[in-house]
Amino acid sequence: MDKASARKLGLASLDWLLENQTIKEEKEQVLLDQLFSDSYWKEASSIAVIKPLPFEFNMNKVIEQGWREGKKMLVPCSRKERKLSFYAVYPETTFVSSTYGIDEPVGVTEFFDPIDLIIVPGVVFNQEGYRIGHGGGYYDRYLAQHEGKHVA
Repeated sequence: MDKASARKLGLASLDWLLENQTIKEEKEQVLLDQLFSDSYWKEASSIAVIKPLPFEFNMNKVIEQGWREGKKMLVPCSRKERKLSFYAVYPETTFVSSTYGIDEPVGVTEFFDPIDLIIVPGVVFNQEGYRIGHGGGYYDRYLAQHEGKHVA
């Protein structure tokens, strides 16, 4: 299956889950339990996540758990030339919708690097960890130079 077909199938599956919230929440809880018990999570003091679109995995729960555990939670902003910059966010941080409809923090100035753990978003994943995102290549470019750990 080519990338475009896989992306289309993945987005259709995510749309189905959005319409079936109970199943979506059950699947998310399984993944949350796995994440929070993983050594990557436990050892990380700074963790980067994306604010989710409605049909995506609810990363807000990850952000809140990170704050409860005293971790520095980071959210990206998209920049020129399809690049990402990550910023520390707090419960009082204000977000605005970007051109792509993704919430990005505003009024934040703290750039935080290195990042211990990046939780990489995607539309489709395989058993080997290969991911297909929305097609912009933002994370592919960032991960190519990132020396920390990442999970998807």
